[in-house]
Amino acid sequence: MSQVDIARRLSLSTATISRLLQRARAEGIVRIEVRDLLTSDELVQALCERLGLKAAAVVETPSAGAPESLAAPVGDLLRGAGLKPGGVLAIGWGRAIRAVVEAGLPELAGILAVPATGGMQQHAPHFQVNEFVRAAAASTAGVPHFVHAPYLPSAASREAFLADPAIRDGVALWERVDVALVGIGLPRLPNSPYAGASTPDERALGEAAGDVIRHYFDGEGQPVEWEGERRMIAMSRDQLRRAPLVIGVATGEAKAGAIRGAARAGLISALATDTRTANAVLDMA
Repeated sequence: MSQVDIARRLSLSTATISRLLQRARAEGIVRIEVRDLLTSDELVQALCERLGLKAAAVVETPSAGAPESLAAPVGDLLRGAGLKPGGVLAIGWGRAIRAVVEAGLPELAGILAVPATGGMQQHAPHFQVNEFVRAAAASTAGVPHFVHAPYLPSAASREAFLADPAIRDGVALWERVDVALVGIGLPRLPNSPYAGASTPDERALGEAAGDVIRHYFDGEGQPVEWEGERRMIAMSRDQLRRAPLVIGVATGEAKAGAIRGAARAGLISALATDTRTANAVLDMA
């Protein structure tokens, strides 16, 4: 913000703001620097090199954040993946995934779209993974396959769900996923805005840097296990690592640590993000 804008926001004079900023700089509270900004192509190359990614795509994003703008880089990555008819696209959940799917994916005629996880027992629109699959299949001219099972059933009911032929057929596609499209989540600590859609065990994972479809990891990419992971109906860590391409979709500088951890954990092999987030990740890496 300009000094005039700051003065107007705080109902102070511009001279007062200037004087306070000079004092703050003198005391080391405020630092003004010109960053060595990279072009989008340079950001992509740096992300791939430092995070060990197979591919990345970066787009300019307004400062307020606009996850739907990530639809373009996601489309570029999907087109570059060479999906053919009969290929399998797995789709996760989250606000960024919802925005990208609703904005539209490129035509990939004949692909099979399947959820990467069972459903969340939440009404929030960004958890409706079967609806994301339906929308993705419609925009790609693909074929939807649904998993009508909760992502976190009780231990007693998990095998019963997996024995259902319709659920079993959908889950079987996880073994032959060609591309997965997943969000990268932040820790769900008790004071987090995301804590409401989590279990007490998840809220106790203080060492977690983030998650990919509830597979948690720390800042170095090491697994952070929790009780529910053993009974989830979702793509496993190994299935994600075996998939030829897993595109992590994330925006926001606060997610820099989670993005780095997801890459180090091997849970994503590609990234679609914006320039601000990309720079934050590179600063950290």
